[in-house]
Amino acid sequence: MTAPVLVGCSHGTDSPAGRAAISSILVDVAAARPGLDVREAFVDVQQPEVDDVVTQAVGAAPAVVVPLLLSVGFHVKVDVARAVDRPGAAAARPLGPDPRLVDILVDRLTEAGPAADDAVVLAAAGSTDPAAADAVRQVVAALEQRLGRPVGVGYGAGAHPRVPVAVAAARAGRAPGARVVVASYLLAPGYFLDRVLEAGADVVTRALAPDPRLAAISLDRYDEVAAQAAATWRAPGAVRPV
Repeated sequence: MTAPVLVGCSHGTDSPAGRAAISSILVDVAAARPGLDVREAFVDVQQPEVDDVVTQAVGAAPAVVVPLLLSVGFHVKVDVARAVDRPGAAAARPLGPDPRLVDILVDRLTEAGPAADDAVVLAAAGSTDPAAADAVRQVVAALEQRLGRPVGVGYGAGAHPRVPVAVAAARAGRAPGARVVVASYLLAPGYFLDRVLEAGADVVTRALAPDPRLAAISLDRYDEVAAQAAATWRAPGAVRPV
């Protein structure tokens, strides 16, 4: 059976650091699984577009689009869904929620060294999709359990409260010297992380990527639907069964 191409699809960004961070996930994927055809695609800002990458891929092999996104939303339900609406293609789940993402968040917070009286706020990109909000709530609950302390939440767009409001609320009534530490639930540097850095927190953790655990999650997502993509693909010139 021809192994499906793994198409890692992200939003796209103008940030050079953000582009490098997202690309690092696919570099780690290729290193973890030698021989797998790994390609990069985007839904906005950058090229090539996911539709074009899938079209090219299915001419020679099945294709699985792995959304390099942290939750379901418009890009998953519309852009990615449209790209795989053809025989031989399938869409995997986005990367989040996943316990390994919580592990990365804990490591980033450990790097920041939060004190016992510091407030922690998780900053997410945000979406109007209820499923995305539910995914963030799952991550917040898991992070609270790991840290043994309450964790607030703020969004960059699409949901409330916005990050500056969440930071201000976390700071209200705290003892002098207590900090507000923001855990960046963002894959890479870029527009949303820049807005988080301006939100008034004392410390903002770095983005989730690069981290080899993101490649492991990506491959798990790919494996979940690889057989589905392969089952509907036909090699060029192959005779379809009657």
